[in-house]
Amino acid sequence: MELKVYVHRLSQPARAVLIFCKMAGIEFEEIFIDLTTKQQKTPEFLEINPLGQVPAITHGKTNLFESHAILIYLASAFPVADHWYPSNLLKRAKIQSVLDWHHSNLRRGAGTYVMNAAMGPVIGLPLNPQAAAKAEKLLCASLSKIESFWLNGTAPFLLGANLPSIADLSLVCEIMQLEVLEEEDRNRILGPYRKVKQWIEDTKHATMPHFDEVHKVLFNAKPRLQKNLPMGATNTQTQPNLKLSLQSKM
Repeated sequence: MELKVYVHRLSQPARAVLIFCKMAGIEFEEIFIDLTTKQQKTPEFLEINPLGQVPAITHGKTNLFESHAILIYLASAFPVADHWYPSNLLKRAKIQSVLDWHHSNLRRGAGTYVMNAAMGPVIGLPLNPQAAAKAEKLLCASLSKIESFWLNGTAPFLLGANLPSIADLSLVCEIMQLEVLEEEDRNRILGPYRKVKQWIEDTKHATMPHFDEVHKVLFNAKPRLQKNLPMGATNTQTQPNLKLSLQSKM
């Protein structure tokens, strides 16, 4: 069954799914969904994800969305290394606890802050300093919790693991969104969290060269934002006719 992954690489969870597929050696077709033109709200894409968000996947006759669900599905449906989503039930439950915490804490803080401090105009939204200030408090509280709780002991990865899981990948891709900020703001936010910064570097190292390749569009975003240039597809992304894609799998 052919796997299709619908993404925009400026999306944090979309990057996590792409890196995981590449690291796990899963064959897939990457399909670019242009968030800047609201392609995710077109009738064709809403057939794939009625919520109108990326990432989403189709695998055979199955459509699936929400990045954590996608990561768990892929780690279960394909023969991947056990450390990504261990077969041990207790270890799986602990990874799930991190992922659940992520959406209501780190993602709310980081995503809301970056959108209101820098990225909003990319999708036609104004910057909102008041909302950014409120989100920064949640972001810093989340980084503090990662530093003091999720990164327990001396192991390099979450939950005391020696190799990364889908939780490490998901959370680090979230934090990488801070790359679009001015260096002063990024250092103010991340500076106090030594263990978090080392964990980010360890996760990058463990997922090279795919980590940098998938994040290239993000690394290039800052100067484009400053010049008010559109965030279109990169050379490694495709934008096929969605109607044809839908018809081909019926």
